[in-house]
Amino acid sequence: MAEFVLTCSSTVDMPESFFKERGIPFICYYFIMDGKEYPDDLGKTMSFEEFYRRLDAGAMPITTQINMDRFIEFFEPFLKEGKDVLHVEMSSGLSGTFNSCRMAQEELEQKYPERKIRVVDSLCASSGFGLLVESAADLRDQGMDIDAVYNWLQENRLHVHHWFFSTDLTHYRRGGRISAASAAFGTLLHICPVMNMDYKGAIVPRKKTRGKKNAIREIVEKMKEHAWGGTNYSGKCYICNSDCEEDARALASLVEAEFPNIKKPIPITTIGTVIGSHSGRGTVAVFFFGDKRVD
Repeated sequence: MAEFVLTCSSTVDMPESFFKERGIPFICYYFIMDGKEYPDDLGKTMSFEEFYRRLDAGAMPITTQINMDRFIEFFEPFLKEGKDVLHVEMSSGLSGTFNSCRMAQEELEQKYPERKIRVVDSLCASSGFGLLVESAADLRDQGMDIDAVYNWLQENRLHVHHWFFSTDLTHYRRGGRISAASAAFGTLLHICPVMNMDYKGAIVPRKKTRGKKNAIREIVEKMKEHAWGGTNYSGKCYICNSDCEEDARALASLVEAEFPNIKKPIPITTIGTVIGSHSGRGTVAVFFFGDKRVD
């Protein structure tokens, strides 16, 4: 059985220690801020504090897709070493990068016909994407081969739930995820829309709540409704935030209280620079395994 390398992109929004400890190489997205291009490299080139400070000062970053050539440069060294490649990519419902990945796959399969190259459209983003990749790493470490892990990912990617809210709707409006009128109305009335990822891997507003406390309670109710086993859920869970850790900790405390069997403490991660370019400051999200996303 050939050795394979599990890879992903930087938009899993996981800490550097995760990639090192689990042996997962990653490829960076890029963003442009104030006319300069920066890599989404886990806060190394631009710290998360600096990134969100500049957003507050009015910066409007633009993100760029990873093109086919960069994927080829990323994958080829592993193939030359005689390793197969299993790459998991951020949702095609949010970015066209998956298509570039597929194009690189097709070209490299012709050049290295003896190697296996598998690419997965995660239909996930941020630490939900990270949760899926972490699960793939667990299966790899248990001895599953590349095809078995690939099949598991294809079958289970829609079982990863993403529920989140935001107190700043500016960047969601810019990205077309909510209308300008809804953003203005929501800001005026302190509306925090509760959103999730649908079965196509796109962001969908689900409910309007008034204030952060109500939004946090609503997200926990959604978790009760959808998590495997309801409040008996004992699987992994991640909470992510864009420079609003106090709100993230409030959500973590409520989840830990309502789900006594959940793995504790719940890891709290930071929304990185590419996802943060679209969410802005003030987003809090919870990710967990549950019933299949069907709408």
